[in-house]
Amino acid sequence: MTTTAVHRKTARRALAAFALLALPMLAGCDNPDDPPKLTLEQRLFKDLAPHREFNGELNGQQVHLIVHECEVFLNEPDPESTSAGARRWTKVLEPEFYPSFMDCQRQSLSREGQTVEAIIGEMAMGAGGCCATGGRFRSKDGREWKPQ
Repeated sequence: MTTTAVHRKTARRALAAFALLALPMLAGCDNPDDPPKLTLEQRLFKDLAPHREFNGELNGQQVHLIVHECEVFLNEPDPESTSAGARRWTKVLEPEFYPSFMDCQRQSLSREGQTVEAIIGEMAMGAGGCCATGGRFRSKDGREWKPQ
């Protein structure tokens, strides 16, 4: 046998051995014991701290807001639902786009007079300090937000 033929034969054996080892690992990728995915509402209420929720009256209207992962969600009637009294969570405020992986560092909701104030702040991964995006925002109705 020539040297080239020996190398080919060795390469085929190595490839076959790799395939035999890799295939069982690929077959085990789907773990049936994984917990079910949480709904948006379940994620919003999981580990909810008091400073991340506003539930009160603004301009004569009942308003329920939650800030989660630097996004503010409003609980409102669901016009698409056929059941009476159905509600949904709608995202009403989020930080501006930043071309990097981000991590939420600051988030809170509080009443300020006749308005509600949201403070959100994201930091770019690997950066120091806070915050690349976000800021202070105020709303009179929980839907329209103005930067402060």
